[in-house]
Amino acid sequence: MQQKINSTNGGKEEETYKCSALLEEEIIDGEISVKGAESLTNQELLAIIMSGDTEALNAVNLLNTYEGNLIHLFCASVSQLVETDGVGFQEAQKIKATFELTKRIAAYSEEDHPKITSKDDVTKILAPHMMFLPQEEFRVMLLNAKQKLIRVETVSLGSLDKALVEPRDVFRPAITFNAASLVIVHNHPSGDSQPSEQDVLLTRELCMCGIILGIEVLDHVIIGVRDHVSFREKGLM
Repeated sequence: MQQKINSTNGGKEEETYKCSALLEEEIIDGEISVKGAESLTNQELLAIIMSGDTEALNAVNLLNTYEGNLIHLFCASVSQLVETDGVGFQEAQKIKATFELTKRIAAYSEEDHPKITSKDDVTKILAPHMMFLPQEEFRVMLLNAKQKLIRVETVSLGSLDKALVEPRDVFRPAITFNAASLVIVHNHPSGDSQPSEQDVLLTRELCMCGIILGIEVLDHVIIGVRDHVSFREKGLM
């Protein structure tokens, strides 16, 4: 169990308060952000994360509690963090959320963002999730300028044989996530992957919208049970 920090040295305590007061003033004035995050000390970065009702002194207490060891701080639970003087539940959650984002960035892998260049690339990712769905779903694969996958968004849920989708639903996430291009994917619950006339008309409409918006529609893939169809391969777009 971590011990709360209580300074007993009057001179040291006064100096700590002076330093923390100066730090807090810098944060409020926005001077630290001008320096760039890479130039900040661990104490300054923690104080920014904990900014709000919590004073900068609490960042000092927190680092002292863990003897300046960021690894130990990283591994601490919310319940352990709140044992430090001045660190409340909200501040502890902010710290844990920040560390979790850091962990996810460190775990980033190119395998999570594969390049999408063919129907097989599409179906490898989405067929296992879509081929047995009981209703039609439209999803868009958002790609960056190198055709690497940014994310997959579900844009429409339909009935047993019909999914209503509007161009704005398709392109809204593409704009939000700054996609350079996209691939449309939907399933046929009947298992028959052959495109309907409505599928063809919708695809052409979406391609036109993509031209206007500067977000190319690279393909439209229909997921069936036994096989899958690429509009690009069939010359339908």
